[in-house]
Amino acid sequence: MILYDEIKELSDGYELRLRQQMDTRIIEMEADDFSHHILYRVLGVCPEEGHQIDVMQNKGRFLYRYAGSFLEDAAFLCIKHSHPEAEKKRIPNTNGVRPKTFEIDALVGNDAFEIKWRDATTDGDHITKEHTRLKTIHDAGYRPVRLMFYYPNRTQAQRIQRVLQDLYGGLGGGYYYGDTAWSYLREYTGHDLFGIIQKIAIEKTGNAA
Repeated sequence: MILYDEIKELSDGYELRLRQQMDTRIIEMEADDFSHHILYRVLGVCPEEGHQIDVMQNKGRFLYRYAGSFLEDAAFLCIKHSHPEAEKKRIPNTNGVRPKTFEIDALVGNDAFEIKWRDATTDGDHITKEHTRLKTIHDAGYRPVRLMFYYPNRTQAQRIQRVLQDLYGGLGGGYYYGDTAWSYLREYTGHDLFGIIQKIAIEKTGNAA
């Protein structure tokens, strides 16, 4: 099976599971306690609009999760097609107690990839945890490489990403985000993932934007 077909099949599977999750949650919400809607009314939001906001919030949570997982899996398929030896691997945490292990999203030779669609965390503790992960990967003899396809919008989240970028650089690793992540993946694998998902998106929605 060619790469395009694999990614298209992957997207179809994620789309089906997303719809099932959304439909199930909407049915579950019909039995919810709506007494909190009085607070919406205090703020000038009618119960009908408040309920729709609740529904869309739940749908959004599923959508963000599935969109991210799909992109991360698709990126791994690109790496796997060009580097058949690529594998996901867990290594023991040699610099702390928790977690016991860290997962490498794609290990190719000494390149240890972390694949993220977006990292919007604003938690300062994230820096400490990530530093421990990076040092553990480095100590294991691997070069940490981060591919993050969409940069966060919020100032605090961007500030944390700049610190993480310095951490990667300090350990001789690579940190690629936004257009540079798409370009790096294309150069590393010879596959244009953005072009593939853009074609699939147009096929499914008829919209090139």
